Amino acid sequence: MAADGERMGASAQRTLEEAAQRADALRQEIERNTYLYYALDAPEISDAAYDSLMRELRSLEAAYPQLATDDSPTKRVGGYVEKQFTPVRHAERMYSLDNAMDEAELIEWMRGIEELYGHLPALCCELKIDGSSIALTCRGGLLVQAATRGDGTTGEDVTANVMNVKDIPRALRPGSLDVAADPDAPLEVRGEIYMPKASFEALNREAEAEGRKPFANPRNAAAGSLRQKDPAITASRDLATFLYAISDNAALKLKGQWELLQWLKEAGFHVNPDVQLCQSREEVLAFCAASLEKRGSLPYEIDGVVVKVNDFALQDAAGFTSRAPKWAIAFKFPPEEKTTLLRAITVQVGRTGVLTPVAELEPVAVAGSVVARATLHNEDEVHRKDVRVGDTVIVRKAGDVIPEVLGPVITLRPEGALPWEAPKTCPSCGSRVIREEGEAQLRCVSIDCPAQALERLLHWVSRDAMDIDGMGEEIVGRLVEVGRMSDVADFYSLTEEELACLKMGRTNKEGEAITLGHTVAAKLISAIEASKERDFARVVCGLGIRHIGKNTAAQLVEVYPSMEALKDASEEELTAVHGIGERAAASIWAFLRTPDNVDVINRLERAGVAMAAIRMEGEDRAQTLAGLTFVLTGTLTELRMSRDEAADALKAYGAKVSSSVSKKTSFVAVGDNPGSKYDKAVKLGVPVLDEAQLKAVLDTGEPPVI
Repeated sequence: MAADGERMGASAQRTLEEAAQRADALRQEIERNTYLYYALDAPEISDAAYDSLMRELRSLEAAYPQLATDDSPTKRVGGYVEKQFTPVRHAERMYSLDNAMDEAELIEWMRGIEELYGHLPALCCELKIDGSSIALTCRGGLLVQAATRGDGTTGEDVTANVMNVKDIPRALRPGSLDVAADPDAPLEVRGEIYMPKASFEALNREAEAEGRKPFANPRNAAAGSLRQKDPAITASRDLATFLYAISDNAALKLKGQWELLQWLKEAGFHVNPDVQLCQSREEVLAFCAASLEKRGSLPYEIDGVVVKVNDFALQDAAGFTSRAPKWAIAFKFPPEEKTTLLRAITVQVGRTGVLTPVAELEPVAVAGSVVARATLHNEDEVHRKDVRVGDTVIVRKAGDVIPEVLGPVITLRPEGALPWEAPKTCPSCGSRVIREEGEAQLRCVSIDCPAQALERLLHWVSRDAMDIDGMGEEIVGRLVEVGRMSDVADFYSLTEEELACLKMGRTNKEGEAITLGHTVAAKLISAIEASKERDFARVVCGLGIRHIGKNTAAQLVEVYPSMEALKDASEEELTAVHGIGERAAASIWAFLRTPDNVDVINRLERAGVAMAAIRMEGEDRAQTLAGLTFVLTGTLTELRMSRDEAADALKAYGAKVSSSVSKKTSFVAVGDNPGSKYDKAVKLGVPVLDEAQLKAVLDTGEPPVI
């Protein structure tokens, strides 16, 4: 508030000409960043910085009314409609929200509401989901169209893509339209499509592994996934929704927002459970404070709290400004940025030989967790930001998830701090490093590099690849150190006895070397055996071929469902596969013609690892499990399959598979070490299946009898 006051004071001292120049410059910068944000899903500045520019323009237009224009961004809803999509005109305009940037502004807004009505009415508080706005049109109880917000009046038709978002119902539940003013009239439901934090992290890891630019934050990842030309790409992304509004409150015979949220839930839409109907200013402030405190622990992004007058009649009486409702406001959370000391810049060697500079930081708490390391991406990025050892640097979490160094505080730079120099040799093996034309990364090309070997082995056992539960970095690292492992085929020659006797490099209180032990060893061998039956796409992903991640491996296997077929494909044929570009095709072709790699593949096949896809004709199966919801937890040791594979098999029979247990869960299937989901199932009285019972379901497709 103080900064805004100073800015307004400064604007009052400007001449009209100076103010006009500044306003024009602000409009151009806001328009540029609006286009980057909404049209390209590639923002250059933070939401907080964007809001700051908008607030300065508003203050200028308030101080100099003659400078205000009808097309000013302060009077419009942000957004664009791309030509690649069919335009869709919304039933009613989709407005933006005015922002309260701190508690004082929120209190000021509530005072205004109190003055408007003569009392403070009930206020509905909801989490502000940092996603992409969506409008879903239902007719006769069926979902018929989906559109982005666009410019607020006209959006983009993304129906084909939205049909691939799992939690959006294709039809309203029976009886939902009993409260409709006209059951035959179209009903436009509105909300947010978002990407969970964990899915965002996985998507960016895959992008970096494949040499693609990562998304800036989950909001842009959701928007970019939603606006794909190919619906299959949207289907491969993990998107979810929270619905919270309809275009016309009169379409349903409901009195207010709280009732609407209950109706949306009963109709089958996904509604955020974190809502509260507040009767006082203190309750609103307490909800906002509690939401800010738990922000970091939520599995999705929020950037504030939306406060709405609950009563629809009172909303209608208040009306709208040119861009936002007067009866609602967004209380925005501050982006958390901290300063800390850059102790060192180390270099990490990845499984493909890429050298990544990493900032080693004085540990600092940012957005709910302690940050001690942050990637600096590549040599060019280090020099662009001009960060040096000894600098005080500004740190934040990009999208409140990934630690990021924004840059140095130059005025605090210690005397004699030198620019960082990239290594000429690999820090792991001492071999020379190269930088290929057109690439930003330095790369070690030695096949004997131990750091690459470790990373390749860890990639093989990861969840996106062979999902060998329990085989973590410490154990794999020790196996490499003692010379027992050098490539992924070595996993399948391990014995329970040698794993049990593996010394972990630590000692107990008596000074005796700690070994892995038979209990852990037996579970590891079981997990290794189970991995032999993983889907062929996981094998392709796990081999660590450059530019080939989880999704591209799946696309590849659709065309070449066996290793034999893949080996026979020419470079030109590989390039023709959807999602496989020239660089990826060249990488696959070269990988499968390198003798050492072929030897590893042959050893894997001799060990019993599946080298062909097992096709499940799920679409042709009777949907005998339709209407049932399963939750899977623990390691499916006896079934020798991952939870993802079991989930796919259940879905082939029409079942829904959820990640959380509730009273609506039909069955919870448990393997080894089931954890808290099992405890919750027992507490709620949800039927529990063991692996034998789950196997019977998968074999027959018949619902279990408990």
